[in-house]
Order: sequence, then structure tokens, then C-alpha cells
Amino acid sequence: MPDSTTEVRHPIFARFFVGLSRLMERDLGEQRDELLAGLTGRVVEIGAGNGMNFRHYPAAVEQVVALEPEPYLREKATKAASQAAVRVSVRDGVADRLPFDEASFDAAVVSLVLCSVPDPARALAEIRRVLKPAGELRLLEHVRSDRPRMASVQDRFDRSGIWPRLAGGCHCSRESVASIEAAGFAIERARSFGLGPSCGLTYPHVVGVARSS
Repeated sequence: MPDSTTEVRHPIFARFFVGLSRLMERDLGEQRDELLAGLTGRVVEIGAGNGMNFRHYPAAVEQVVALEPEPYLREKATKAASQAAVRVSVRDGVADRLPFDEASFDAAVVSLVLCSVPDPARALAEIRRVLKPAGELRLLEHVRSDRPRMASVQDRFDRSGIWPRLAGGCHCSRESVASIEAAGFAIERARSFGLGPSCGLTYPHVVGVARSS
């Protein structure tokens, strides 16, 4: 069982994100329901932020183990866990060194997190390791635009380091669905949707289900 502790601190962005996430809930609430619908058993949520997903887990989920390395967000997630309808435990931990045994979860959830992990391929390999055979990966992520001009803008903001510095390590041009497939998952369904202005750096988003093959 690998050690997962590392220091991840984005104190300014974390506080901004808490306020932003509450505003986003008006538009993302239905997508969070879609993200988590039908889950059962034991679930690991990677990069839980301030715990906005917790209220959306269905009652059939036996336990959610939520990892969040940023201290301020983890504190908020712990409070949200105490108010959740399902059993949620919040722990310190990072995606590329998950502190769990192999095949110990029925499903994994990544929600607005693959954009900010240092190494998506390593994080997805770890997720696949801790999932049971044919376990589900639920995803809700913003992805690189399919419009060439906008994609070029996203690429430039990432390469310059401007966006990652402003947005707590987020990268706006990652092709997370392709990364999930490259990690050995089969995409069962994926739906693209708009959130915010179409000229925004984090447009569009995708919600979907993949399965460990």
C-alpha cells in the first residue's frame, strides 16, 4: 500500500473555488446527479474538493472514501461529509499514489480533477489498480475544445503556465477522455455539454462512464 501524503497548497485558489462551486451548482447539479446515478458498493472519489458531490451520491452506495490533498478544501469536504446521506470519509491523498490495496473499490469518481493532477497517466493507472475487475470510472471533466482556434488558445495558456498558476494547477487543454482510454479503460458513454461561455478556457465539459478492461 503506497504512501500518498504530499503537500498540495493553493490557499487563494481554494477559497475562490469554494465560492465558485456554490454558484456552479445551479448549472452542475443535474450533471452531478448523472455522474453518480446507479453507483453501488464502495466508491473512491479522487480530488473531492470541498465535497460538492457528496449530496448527490445515491443511497445504494455503501461507502465513499474521498481524497483531497489541499488542506482548506479538505476541511470543507469533511464538513460536507458530515451532512451527506451516505457514509463518506475524507482523507489526505494524491491521485498518483493512492493509499489503497489493489481491487478494493467497485467504482472511482473523478470530477474536475484530471485537469490538475501532475501526471494524468500515472493517476489513471493508480485508479485502475484500486478498482475491482470491470470496475467503473465515473468522470465529469472539462476538456480541450474541438474548435481549432479555441484549442490553440487553451494550448498557449497551458504552455505559458498562466492558467495553471491562476487556477490551482488546472490545465485547460487536456484531452482527458483520450487519456482515460489510453490508460486501459473502455468508454461506455460520454456526453459533452456546455458550461459557461463558449469562449471560456474550460469549455466544453464531458460527463460519462468508463470501465476497467
